[in-house]
Amino acid sequence: MFGDALTELLKTSGFATMTWQSAVMILISIVLLYLAIHKKYEPLLLVPIAFGVLLTNMPMGELIHMDFFKGEHIELANVLHGMDLEEGAPIGGLFDILYLGVKLGVYPCLIFMGVGAMTDFGPLIARPSSLIMGAGAQFGIATAFLIAISLGFTPDEASSIGIIGGADGPTAIFLTSRMAPHLLAPIAIAAYSYMALIPLIQPPIMKLMTTKKERVIEMKQLRPVSQLEKICFAVIVTLLCILLLPSVSSLIGMLMLGNIFRECGVVARLSDTVQNALINIVTIFLGLTVGATAIGENFLAPQTIKIIVLGLVAFMFSTVGGLIIGKVMCVLSGGKINPLIGSAGVSAVPMAARVSQVVGQKANPRNYLLMHAMGPNVAGVIGSAVAAGTLMSLGATLFASF
Repeated sequence: MFGDALTELLKTSGFATMTWQSAVMILISIVLLYLAIHKKYEPLLLVPIAFGVLLTNMPMGELIHMDFFKGEHIELANVLHGMDLEEGAPIGGLFDILYLGVKLGVYPCLIFMGVGAMTDFGPLIARPSSLIMGAGAQFGIATAFLIAISLGFTPDEASSIGIIGGADGPTAIFLTSRMAPHLLAPIAIAAYSYMALIPLIQPPIMKLMTTKKERVIEMKQLRPVSQLEKICFAVIVTLLCILLLPSVSSLIGMLMLGNIFRECGVVARLSDTVQNALINIVTIFLGLTVGATAIGENFLAPQTIKIIVLGLVAFMFSTVGGLIIGKVMCVLSGGKINPLIGSAGVSAVPMAARVSQVVGQKANPRNYLLMHAMGPNVAGVIGSAVAAGTLMSLGATLFASF
């Protein structure tokens, strides 16, 4: 009797239905946890992403049903009650509910509000030419897009892959959830992994692209920027970007709203909430649900390897693009601009700026490039959002030939 009960229990347990894909994804989740906890690679995102991968690949967990989200329109009844209401239909799992925030673009926009509240646009305002370096660092997006098209990806998929070059995780998730949601897991994992690896990826490229004479250039202190300038900047950028690219209104709008919370001086409680409690809560939900989309049967495919490789290519070419613009500006300024700050044009704030500081200080201990590099760095945040809006608005027309 007891033996029969034990046999029946094992038959209905997850052990009996474990597939090799699930086993591999569980191992991958453990590796991601190791990198996040022991190596401290983007732990705030990689820990929830890794655990989301672990949970979604546990057999019979039924935490998420990606079939609910395949269509352009989401029926809430599908998420709450299953694909239909007939007896025996699968019931929506926990991550089905939380995934709505990704599918509808809510989480990335709230993260952008937090980023805006934590970002000082003063260095960019003090040196507006930093915008050019931020734009140059989007070069990797176009490069990866073209390579992805040549490898057989559709324009929507290629756009989602290319945006990895912006080194902006929320933007990558926002764009991919709209244009290629079936690629969300590999693109998000690639984007955040390469952001974490900036201190390893960028320095060799920076040293290869610049001379010792350029790296030792010392830059003068930036001028002070007034509160009025910062508030006007947020409003003007909002108006210009949204009027030009309405599709990016939610990202740019939330980014600049968060920055106004920071700079206006009259809503300290709101600014503190957005910078801390809100962004932390949203980060947990975003990481878990993105990780939950990494279902073994879909994730373990040849295209995942292509995406990860193309993401690295995009990131490297973005760094190269920023450095090229930095070198041009060095020449035009008569040697007053250190081209190393161009590498910070990728929008990984503030890590990319810190890398510019570290590499510059190794060449010249008197070099203090951090605040100068923050200009291109925050310009890259705006640039990646604009690039995403361009791909969403013009993709179908601009790339119809593909």
